[in-house]
Amino acid sequence: MSELYHECGVAAVYHLPNKETSPLAPLGDPDKTSQLISRLLLDIQNRGQLAAGMTTFNPKRNQLIDTHKDVGTVTEVFQLNHQQTFNNLMKKYEGPAAIGHVRYATCGKDDRSYAQPFERHHIQKSKWFSFGFNGQLANYQELCKEVLTESDFHLARETDTEILMHLISQELSKENPGELFDILGTLSQRLDGAYNIVFLDALGNMFVSRDPVGIRPLCYAFDGSLFAAASESVALANMGFEADEIYSLPPGSAVVIQDGELTIREYAKPKQKAHCFFEWIYFANVCSTLDDQSVYITRKRLGEELAEQETVPIDDDTIVVPVPDTAKAAADSMAYHLSVPCLEGLIRNRYIGRTFIEGANRGDKVRAKYTPLPEVLEGKRVLLVEDTIVRSTTMKALISQLKDRGRAKEVHVRVACPPIIGPCFYGIDMSTINELFAPRFLHGGEMSPEVEQAMADAIGADSLKYLPKESISRAVGLPDTSLCQACIDTTYPTEAGRKLYQIAVENSQNDNGDEDSQRTYDVSLTTPART
Repeated sequence: MSELYHECGVAAVYHLPNKETSPLAPLGDPDKTSQLISRLLLDIQNRGQLAAGMTTFNPKRNQLIDTHKDVGTVTEVFQLNHQQTFNNLMKKYEGPAAIGHVRYATCGKDDRSYAQPFERHHIQKSKWFSFGFNGQLANYQELCKEVLTESDFHLARETDTEILMHLISQELSKENPGELFDILGTLSQRLDGAYNIVFLDALGNMFVSRDPVGIRPLCYAFDGSLFAAASESVALANMGFEADEIYSLPPGSAVVIQDGELTIREYAKPKQKAHCFFEWIYFANVCSTLDDQSVYITRKRLGEELAEQETVPIDDDTIVVPVPDTAKAAADSMAYHLSVPCLEGLIRNRYIGRTFIEGANRGDKVRAKYTPLPEVLEGKRVLLVEDTIVRSTTMKALISQLKDRGRAKEVHVRVACPPIIGPCFYGIDMSTINELFAPRFLHGGEMSPEVEQAMADAIGADSLKYLPKESISRAVGLPDTSLCQACIDTTYPTEAGRKLYQIAVENSQNDNGDEDSQRTYDVSLTTPART
């Protein structure tokens, strides 16, 4: 699913004073704790490759909190391939506490000013803070209007992160702002959407919070003096925390470290939990466990579901081929249950840069990113397993490559997900209905063999099959009522999301099927809402 992108990941570390030193903490010097951030970010790089950054706290320097960030991967921004430069960077930004961020975005400039964390300087230490944000505010337009009604206010960037910075600043500027939990509780009454936040101020206070709906995942762990948090559990496990030391932060809850003391509690009562199911089937690292549900086991179960509904005749020329890389677990499982080989007929170039393919047409991009192997594919009936189909452009080009360059006899596409029929307003790169593949064929109706064959014909496949919606909750291991599945059933878990969907429907009807139609976010303001 190379045509779909997530938007960001967050991380945090803190060396707690007056605690027994953790064996995972940098030995002998709490100020070296901040260097762990680059390691955490490297393990959640899958959540964003456009920019990376960190803010560290150190009471021994004039810049009590200081931020390093830039456009590029974690390796590039932190100079991980240049040992001396990296060491100098870590020395400059050393401290007992730090937050970090990796970013992907589909609009806004690709420059340093959009990289996170966002830092707000102030002469008053309690108002000097930095934060990183994972998610998307569905009521961004309304919040923009509120800010811009003040004639003295100005927004410099096309991002809801700046809105969030403004709102946090407002709360901290009150005469009696209250505890950090109180500030989060107040913010939750104004924010709609997905918003996981890591926050650090010039007093050394930190909070790590998850929104009350729990759309995006957030995990934390602590061992003696060391506290750490990250968007995914794999980052904490790779740091050395034991499985029973790693927890998913409940929706509407926060970890607050104030005056060196760590507290975990609820700041807003969740009215509805809606964990994004895409986290398990595509976005998250296969090694992660999110909300106590394994990503790998989920994908394995999806493959079993695909095998159960398979109808293509199986013979010695039948093989299963995954689209690299996230479809591999489902493909392996499907092949095992069908007793056919699962082979790497498509090889992905993992070292191709984004700039290299920028501006290329779809066919050139696919040729640059994927190489079909005729040694594996020639004369074969290929069951091609993919996570999902969003816009179909990549899949169409892939099938052409498999048949033309790979010389496959047949290509049958098997999708480990139901059809995508609705945009996402909570942090995934799909904003309009007309850009989606499935709605062009469904027209509000149900999936049928005839519709699936029409879809297959459109992308050049011999056949195409999706999973039914019921497969998702079975595979994830959570009930439908606690999953956000808005993109496959148009049931949006927040009020602003439901409003945006109605706008998207109206736009779709008015634009006569134009794939390049105006983005849903652009209806009431000229600036789009993207993290």
